Amino acid sequence: MSQLNKDISDCMNDGSGSSNESSASGKDGEGTSYLVHEVAQMTKLRSSPHENLSGVFPGRMKLPASTLRMLVGRECNYSGRGKFSAADGCHVLSRYLPTKGPWIVDRMGSRAYVSQFSDDGSLFVAGFQGSHIRIYDVEKDWKIKKDISARNLRWTITDTSLSPDRQYLVYASMSPIIHIVNAGSATTESVANVTEVHYGLNFSSDNDGDEFGIFSIKFSTDGRELVSGTSDSSICVYDLGADKLSLRIPAHLSDVNTVCFADESGHLIYSGSDDSFCKVWDRRCFVSKGQPAGILMGHLEGITFINSRGDGRYLISNGKDQTTKLWDIRKMSSNAVNMGLGDDEWDYRWMDYPKYARNLRHSHDQSLATYQGHSVLRTLVRCYFSPSYSTGQKYIYTGSSDASVYIYDLVSGEQVAKLDHHEAPVRDCSWHPMYPMLISSSWDGDIVKWEFPGNGQPPAPPPTRRLGGSRIRDRNRTVQNSYTLLRHAVTPPNLIPNYLSGYIYIFR
Repeated sequence: MSQLNKDISDCMNDGSGSSNESSASGKDGEGTSYLVHEVAQMTKLRSSPHENLSGVFPGRMKLPASTLRMLVGRECNYSGRGKFSAADGCHVLSRYLPTKGPWIVDRMGSRAYVSQFSDDGSLFVAGFQGSHIRIYDVEKDWKIKKDISARNLRWTITDTSLSPDRQYLVYASMSPIIHIVNAGSATTESVANVTEVHYGLNFSSDNDGDEFGIFSIKFSTDGRELVSGTSDSSICVYDLGADKLSLRIPAHLSDVNTVCFADESGHLIYSGSDDSFCKVWDRRCFVSKGQPAGILMGHLEGITFINSRGDGRYLISNGKDQTTKLWDIRKMSSNAVNMGLGDDEWDYRWMDYPKYARNLRHSHDQSLATYQGHSVLRTLVRCYFSPSYSTGQKYIYTGSSDASVYIYDLVSGEQVAKLDHHEAPVRDCSWHPMYPMLISSSWDGDIVKWEFPGNGQPPAPPPTRRLGGSRIRDRNRTVQNSYTLLRHAVTPPNLIPNYLSGYIYIFR
């Protein structure tokens, strides 16, 4: 394990790890070693099966292990546990990607900006530019549980966040006032201050001379605090119990587009800004006001979104330089060097990314890996780690301004799937925390569902691209047959709702 403490430069090889115009690269554009770097080791441990379940016979390893072979090994108790471990289950489930479809969940007349599952997957939240937020009951065939008409909306719903207990929803726009709605009430039509009160939380301080907007808002794990990123370059923390702003940090040199808590403790906060830096803030040991614990350099343009792996160590970020980057906060520095394109006329909101800039690299890039293939233009496109429960966070996925959703292998960087349906930028997407289901939302107003294997109904509308050829049909038939064997071999638990009863349940 001493290898895990080596400098990042010792953890590279010469492979680019690229496929389908995507790549994962580390410092100086070199590929990360699959077996050396810690994040690769952790991913392997979370998604690799027991050696006796994956072999031709006990004691002989063979990867990837077939689903049927693993089921036989489990029933014969080759592992000695009599059941699958979490890693065994992830090894099986992570091979069944949510790529079938799409099926329309909802279609609105305005741009969709936000789409997120609740932590337990029972609810789904979608926010639209036309002052609408809808909460769907996933377990009741996507029935609308709450139809919210927002209050004092400026430009669009920039972000929403559902409380950990799923009782309250907050929504933000280009205003210092965030509103909170009782998501657990029996009222379906929630019109601001008509059918329900949308209580306002003021994120401005007494010395704020100008108004600002809020780009990002997140609940803490305990539900007691909210953290936000603002258009006046600040990070704000709001204490819900005291009903007041408890912390305001002049964090960056430009808009703070994204913030999140690093882990369940709530001590660490990650932020990303148009100044191209990701910063780490430790509330336990502020040296001085506005002083971060560290800075992560590597993007050449502004940061649109940050997602934490949940371990207080790793995060990914989407950048306007058309890349997603993987970071380890133990590699952060105290000083910042802003490279940039040196092109003050380029604006990602209406211009394509310059061709010459696609091969540029930050000379002080601290990221562990870089993923390319998608595009980050027009809007603040979001990226995420895949669920820990079903995939062991083996993948990352992101929306794209080219109207697609991209899924990459975390370690190799290979593009493993591209979901095509939308006709406008996909700003947000969300993978169900337990089942092979992914929801994408777009500026075309569509909220669509991607699944494995699908709900048995024909897609509506049909996918824009169809696969053909006997080889592909044979492969699909083989996958479907494997799924059928698995479905009949494993007894679904009572907690699976009817519409999900056909899905794989592997943790027995």
